Amino acid sequence: MRVSRRQIATIGPAVAAAILLAACGDDATPQPAAAGGGTLAVVATTTQVADFARNIGGDKVSVTQILKPNVDPHDYEPTPADITAIGAAKVLVKSGVGLEKWLDETIASAGFKGATADASKGVQIRQGNGEEEEAAGDPHIWHNPRNVKIMVQNIEQAFAAADPADAAVYAQNLAAYTAKLDQLDADIQAKIDKLPPDNRKLVTNHDAFGYYIERYRLEFVGSIIPSFDTSAELSAKDIDDIVAKIKQTGTKAVFSESSLPPKTAEAIAKQAGVKVVAGEDSLYGDTLGPQGSAGDTYLKMEQHNTDVIVQALGG
Repeated sequence: MRVSRRQIATIGPAVAAAILLAACGDDATPQPAAAGGGTLAVVATTTQVADFARNIGGDKVSVTQILKPNVDPHDYEPTPADITAIGAAKVLVKSGVGLEKWLDETIASAGFKGATADASKGVQIRQGNGEEEEAAGDPHIWHNPRNVKIMVQNIEQAFAAADPADAAVYAQNLAAYTAKLDQLDADIQAKIDKLPPDNRKLVTNHDAFGYYIERYRLEFVGSIIPSFDTSAELSAKDIDDIVAKIKQTGTKAVFSESSLPPKTAEAIAKQAGVKVVAGEDSLYGDTLGPQGSAGDTYLKMEQHNTDVIVQALGG
């Protein structure tokens, strides 16, 4: 059972809880993680910020993750369990930049009284082309590890403010994870440097890799869906345009994404006469992968994406 955005705007916490009890038999969303043993009750919206929260919080936090692996965050519809989890949380961590379009209404309905950590605070945001769905800018900020260093610092500050007794632990965890991000950044750069400059051209399902492209100096040829938002409509002209660009630029591959169907990417690659990267080699764009996959943590996701890109483009 799911609740639409319009319904969320009109129900209160008590009604939401009643709906949850009625829905628990058919709703696959897990119950909210209650804080036990003195741990801090945290709700994190996306797979990425949930991973960051676990790394910074360690055993001092209980993290309820709303979005599940390989679920597109752009057009998500919250469940009754999401409303209840948010209402019980002490800290809510969001990715920000308008990615969670459903969140404000859900917070109001849940009666949330805790602190909100906007992980995007202080990150320099890429701007869109003025269309409504891109008004807030490019939300895919995690594809630059240097941005993630800012994101995890925001999370650490929120945890320390909500739980001053464990502030030193959060600071230690932040330092350890920041070192891993620095190593990731260096590793990605070293791998990209192996690519011949003429081969550093990227075509993806949607415009989700702008921060990665800017950081590692790749060339963005275009995306199948010409938008930051996967819910944007795709026209026949868009398809003709991207096929023409692939041919004109000598781009070697079209990359599908794990949270999107690969059929359009496959069709465009075939029309352009290049290979398509799909299946287990799909890039993780909007979401981490399920447990046991090549993208089940942020660090693994970015390593996987880089290895696939370098291999497909001839490094």
